[in-house]
Amino acid sequence: MDRKLKTWEIALMVGILAAVTAGSWLGHEQAQLADSVIRFHVIANSDSREDQALKLAVRDRVLVQAEEIYPENATLAQAQAALEGQLNVLAAAGREVVEEYGYDYPVSASLENCWFPTKEYEGFALPAGNYTALRVTIGEGKGQNWWCVAFPPLCLGAASETVDQALEAGHFTPDQGALVTGDGEGYILKFKAMELLGELQGFFET
Repeated sequence: MDRKLKTWEIALMVGILAAVTAGSWLGHEQAQLADSVIRFHVIANSDSREDQALKLAVRDRVLVQAEEIYPENATLAQAQAALEGQLNVLAAAGREVVEEYGYDYPVSASLENCWFPTKEYEGFALPAGNYTALRVTIGEGKGQNWWCVAFPPLCLGAASETVDQALEAGHFTPDQGALVTGDGEGYILKFKAMELLGELQGFFET
């Protein structure tokens, strides 16, 4: 039986269409951005105060080690190849810290494709989505984790770059730089909207 759509039904349809359209655009932008960075993901053994402090110490040592193995003026492909070839060295650097702190946890390092939620950093943010990540797991890997960007080196540290420096080095396009630094109002809300849309799509696919 034919019937007229109610006002709320029309509004809902328009809202869903707008969300899908925005989500598709942001999804495309996120995919291009993901092809320009390598995330850094450190997972603590547990949520105890001691293990969380150990996580940060391992983070600092592995970051320094990673930055030392990048070729000068490395491209993303060169940086990824360097990391892949030195995963044992990076894991060993993490284990050294663990031993210095008096623990015997194993430490593993791998390059994986991982899903990350929207994450805000100092001066920039990255939208939710899948990224190649240098993942360092300490012990049982059951504690809270820590995220940043291994390449270009945007994590806090002496060798860190700013997004502007990454732009100058050609790691980001101007559009990508504008996306992550928020040149445009509400970009975090847009990232969150894309994240929620992805979760909604996943709900309907299950």
